[in-house]
Amino acid sequence: MTQSAPSRPSQWFQTHEVTNQAPLLEGYDAFALDPALVEAVAREAGWGEQALSEYGRLVGGELTAAGYDANHHKPEFHGFDRFGHRIDEVRFHPSYHRLMEAAIEHGVHALSWSEERKGAHVVRAALSYLHNQAEQGTSCPLTMTHACIPSLRKQPELAKVWLPKVMSRQYDPANKPWFEKAGVTIGMGMTEKQGGSDVRANTTRAVPIGAGGPGGEYELVGHKWFFSAPMCDAFLVLAYTEIGLSCFLLPRWRPDGSRNALRVQRLKDKLGNWSNASSEVEFHGAFAWMVGEEGRGVATILEMVALTRLDCMIGSSSLMRAALVQAIHHANYRQAFGKRLVEQPLMQQVLADLSLESEAAMAMTMRIARAVDASARDASDAALARIGTAIGKYWICKRAPAFVNEAQECLGGAGYVEETMLPRLYREAPLNSIWEGSGNIQCLDVLRALSREPDAAQALFAEIALGAQHPVIEREMQAVQTQLADSEHLELRSRALVERLALLLQAALLQQHAPRAVADAFVNSRLNGEHGLVFGTLGPDVPMMSLVQRAWPEVR
Repeated sequence: MTQSAPSRPSQWFQTHEVTNQAPLLEGYDAFALDPALVEAVAREAGWGEQALSEYGRLVGGELTAAGYDANHHKPEFHGFDRFGHRIDEVRFHPSYHRLMEAAIEHGVHALSWSEERKGAHVVRAALSYLHNQAEQGTSCPLTMTHACIPSLRKQPELAKVWLPKVMSRQYDPANKPWFEKAGVTIGMGMTEKQGGSDVRANTTRAVPIGAGGPGGEYELVGHKWFFSAPMCDAFLVLAYTEIGLSCFLLPRWRPDGSRNALRVQRLKDKLGNWSNASSEVEFHGAFAWMVGEEGRGVATILEMVALTRLDCMIGSSSLMRAALVQAIHHANYRQAFGKRLVEQPLMQQVLADLSLESEAAMAMTMRIARAVDASARDASDAALARIGTAIGKYWICKRAPAFVNEAQECLGGAGYVEETMLPRLYREAPLNSIWEGSGNIQCLDVLRALSREPDAAQALFAEIALGAQHPVIEREMQAVQTQLADSEHLELRSRALVERLALLLQAALLQQHAPRAVADAFVNSRLNGEHGLVFGTLGPDVPMMSLVQRAWPEVR
């Protein structure tokens, strides 16, 4: 018996119903649904839950939607207006401005300094961790605005004028002089074509207007190969005087209200980080004030660099978290071969392994944020902050690209499509390992701290020892200390050494603070050899579903 044809021609084109698709992930609290983060904030700061939950709801709602638009509509450079006047202006989509506005209103750029109580750096780090899950490019100007404050404080007369505007919670994107604005953002320009990380190879010159010296006025001639966020209101830059390499605050507008001689040559065509404008610029006698001691520009800027490197840790940790949430959410709904993906043993294995990596990265990041917070009060924490930032910057940022790629695989082909967030996260993932000193620079910094600062090694191993009640952690700590005593070819072995130090610190933190199942699974897989070279190779005794449900309590 043959089947009758459709009764209406329109029915001929109804090819299928849409089923077996995960619903759009929206309208959730990114803070409350992250138990490990909630615990870390309570442990490392002891306050901030209300502000973080409020921002977590924004991240799980409108800010994630804005992140898609801000990256789809890239910033555009306009060198001249329609009459031919030079304007050097970069224009952004309204969604970019909404992201910046929300971040500044909630203190992502300055809460560390505006809240004068213990734990402020931790709460601000958690805010940044949440913000990055919605969108990463806006974190460039937010990070630099946050990190500039210690450097500006080295020049009190400048700090008095600028810091109230830097720390303001009012976002003003208007292209006008800073003294007409209630709030400003700060960028920076260090590297030049011929030098890169070797800033002492810079050629930009600074000539004094009048007496010069700290706080004095100068004109700068030269270039910057990477000039981040060129629509900020001012920039910390390095240039040579007769005495040596010095630090300067260069505003986009001169004090008389005229445009400064800052010429944008072009925007960088980057792999990722599309919502953020990175540029090449020239200084044609650009006005600037000297910040800090003349000839001590690198020293003046170092504290800023340490804070931006911490933000690299935050950024990569939050990229992992964002990718993990997308992967688990998909697996919680999508079915294959008669079961939801999250119920399939091999998918559970992958998701559990990613959950371990994500929690370890976040726990290390928040501990270093507490060390930064306490560094002015506690010498041991100051030493831990110095070495721990370099270790974390190296390891966490290295792990992010492979992590995001594994999360893409959990979605299959959909994970390679721009309509999901994951291709954007994958493009973003390599950035933090490059920005503010690539992996080799971090390893050299760790070796420098270990050889020249005995208190750094002491603080690091004291922190690891807190988790050394686990025999594997104790054994590995002793092995690393033995390796350090053998100084021959230490630089050649530094990557392996820094990796081991990072894993030991992560393991010690989880041993102290995470559920036993999480700590044991991490120690056995990362330190005891029960793990392959890729994610998804945990031992059979690990409670996979428990780890996944801890990472995302929405899993049923």
